[in-house]
Amino acid sequence: MEQIVNLHIEHLPERIYLATSDDVPGLVVQGRTVTETLEIARDIARKLLEAQAERQRPPNLKKMGDSFDYPLVVNN
Repeated sequence: MEQIVNLHIEHLPERIYLATSDDVPGLVVQGRTVTETLEIARDIARKLLEAQAERQRPPNLKKMGDSFDYPLVVNN
């Protein structure tokens, strides 16, 4: 089952991207690009959600439906 996790991404002065989430406590990742940061965040979110499910405390995330909004980042 796919669920939606909202991320907050910041570009830091150190030229890295930092991703956090209010939906998944403990999710804090960084990467050199937005793409790398999203890939790492997906992996860490999956692991954190699995650990929370084992402890019987899964977060109440929105299930992915037939449609959803996605901000597409493009470089021109």
